Amino acid sequence: MASPFSCLSNATHFSYLVNAKQPVYVLPLNCRVISDVVLPILGSPELWQLEEEAQRFYEMKVCWYTGSSSVAFNCTRCEQDGRPCAFSSQRNQTFCVPHPHGSHVKIIAATSSGGAFVVLVLMVATALYLSLKTRYNREIHLKVEMFLNTHGKSKTTRYTFAEVKKMARRFKVNLGRGGYGSVYKGELPNGVPVAVKMLENSIGEGQEFINEVATIGLIHHTNIVRLLGYCYEGTRRALIYEFMPNESLEKYIFSRDSNIFQTLLVPEKMLDIALGIARGMEYLHQGCNQRILHFDIKPHNILLDYNFNPKISDFGLAKLCARDQSIITLTAARGTMGYIAPELYSRNFGGISHKSDVYSFGMLVLEMVSGRRNSDPRTESQNEVYLPECIYEEVIAGQDLALTGDTAEEEKEKVRKLATVALWCIQWNPKNRPSMTKVVNMLTGRFQNLQMPPGPYVPSENHAIP
Repeated sequence: MASPFSCLSNATHFSYLVNAKQPVYVLPLNCRVISDVVLPILGSPELWQLEEEAQRFYEMKVCWYTGSSSVAFNCTRCEQDGRPCAFSSQRNQTFCVPHPHGSHVKIIAATSSGGAFVVLVLMVATALYLSLKTRYNREIHLKVEMFLNTHGKSKTTRYTFAEVKKMARRFKVNLGRGGYGSVYKGELPNGVPVAVKMLENSIGEGQEFINEVATIGLIHHTNIVRLLGYCYEGTRRALIYEFMPNESLEKYIFSRDSNIFQTLLVPEKMLDIALGIARGMEYLHQGCNQRILHFDIKPHNILLDYNFNPKISDFGLAKLCARDQSIITLTAARGTMGYIAPELYSRNFGGISHKSDVYSFGMLVLEMVSGRRNSDPRTESQNEVYLPECIYEEVIAGQDLALTGDTAEEEKEKVRKLATVALWCIQWNPKNRPSMTKVVNMLTGRFQNLQMPPGPYVPSENHAIP
């Protein structure tokens, strides 16, 4: 017979475990059988060892025979609810013992303490983050202000944000969205229309803002969009440009509207636009005190004025360097996929220089003469012909390019000239590409004097530029 079971005993009544094989007379006269139970003891060869095994443990779980009695049924229900089962000799029935009130208090206290600790950690982390962010923004603000005080003293006007908001008419007319923010139509106090770019997606340390002010804020050229003013108030940054009513070249190159083709994509106008872009780039590379590398020449960044004269815009990725510096260093590739020169991906193709802009110009011209976007053979279907290769084969074979149609031979020659110059510009080896000064001369010269370059997208030895 085992010691009294605490879960079924109280101060006046006790419950014992008795081997079922023992005779009933070993029990006191006032004892009676409550229920048959099963002890979860494994490895006992003889039943007589159950008593010894039971006495060896301070606590043990008792498994009731289900269905043997109402006692077994009630205790099974208690166990299913996760509560202890007890027997009342006064009422002659079992009952489920409720969880101690203290355990709920402990659980609530532990949960509250854990939650308070998590909240405290989050508050400390948030405060630390805000502190670091405030200090970082303050350092950026001081850096930009020092730059503006040193280099920003030019004809470019500085406006307050309130003035910019009024100028842009509370930003109601959205002209489009670029890589660093949205552009809105506005008007200066004297009635001159302007384009207001609100910088939103700023790159590290406000560098795109500094690039714009440091480049086009200090120069003036007929083929470069003019910066008329800027705003810098904490995190609010805006650039005010002259308004370009005919939007970007991209709108016309890839348009399916036949009227647009007839208006803009005619050989004479295409040559004028390409020549204007080339002259603007030549000025950036050779005409300024410091050489300006744009690194994002593409149709979207070529704006057209009232007379469809091209103007280079968006200098957010630009880099200044000395005019006699032939090779520069960049930590990462800059530009837009499809227009980025090979050397910006891998130094195995050569050093990064102003010839990287020349490559982008060549891709732009190829798209203009074909009316198609260039595709990369590494990512497109193998059945699709790479655009520069397609144009190269057409020029070599003397075929008419896609946009020439039924035009005079003189007009077709202008398109072939544009294509030939563009193919020179996209040579893999930067040394084989012409400078923008050479490009201007090639575009203004006669087509018969141009030599065909090597095939595109094929690394080649050095070739003399005509």
